[in-house]
Amino acid sequence: MKIAGVQMDVKLGQVDENVSAMIERLEETRAQGAELTVFPECAATGYCFESVAEALPFSETVPGPVTEKMSAACARLGGYAAFGMLENDGNDGVFNAAVLVGPDGVIGSYRKVHLPFLGIDMVSTYGDQPFAVHQMGELKVGMNICYDSAFPESSRCLALLGAELIILPTNWPPGAECVAQNVINTRAMENAVYYMAVNRVGTERGFDFIGQSRICAPNGQTMAESVGREEEILYADIDPEIARNKRVVREPGKHAIDRIADRRPEMYSPLVQPHNLKTPGRE
Repeated sequence: MKIAGVQMDVKLGQVDENVSAMIERLEETRAQGAELTVFPECAATGYCFESVAEALPFSETVPGPVTEKMSAACARLGGYAAFGMLENDGNDGVFNAAVLVGPDGVIGSYRKVHLPFLGIDMVSTYGDQPFAVHQMGELKVGMNICYDSAFPESSRCLALLGAELIILPTNWPPGAECVAQNVINTRAMENAVYYMAVNRVGTERGFDFIGQSRICAPNGQTMAESVGREEEILYADIDPEIARNKRVVREPGKHAIDRIADRRPEMYSPLVQPHNLKTPGRE
């Protein structure tokens, strides 16, 4: 299966223009045979809103107009698309969300669980839905968003739920280079899954975005990457069967590892205890 990641610029508050640009890229990736095309975090809306009041007019329900347009494009072109947007659940708040759609509509959605002190995340609502894996044809897909990748529990939960590919729409600013260059490979390797991080480029309200999108294999190796800050499309061919086999035999009878079966969850209780460290920033 061929997958594609669209590293693109996004315009704040220009939803129709952003969606049209995504559909144009989807036409290109489908012409190249990609079954799944992934776009950045908040690709439909932009990211650097400064208040809930400012962001609310650009948020939508799921399903809603944006997901319907993208689903219609998938119905016309074939294949699937995943992208970031702002979700409105009708309670005067907004969620930073990712949505997976196909020819028949919404397959699954995700609300960002870990929120940094940056952009819309300074004022958006914490994700309130459990991690979930979604069936896309023969492939099981899990979704995280940007800062979630800094918390290994996020991708581990998806792997335990059966994810074969984890997608990470993201808006990495300067300072996130280490994440782009190292963490994505690590998350893929430690969970034995394909992992695709798709960042944006351009500048929004004084914040630059660094690109450096990346697709990694279950052994942690880089399959495709962007090294610059230009618009670009990454492609990779993946085999879900490889991600299903968690046991890696390096020398028969002498050396094998399985990072799922070899866990010791009875020793991990500190992970689920509330922290008592107080740091400046969002409460």
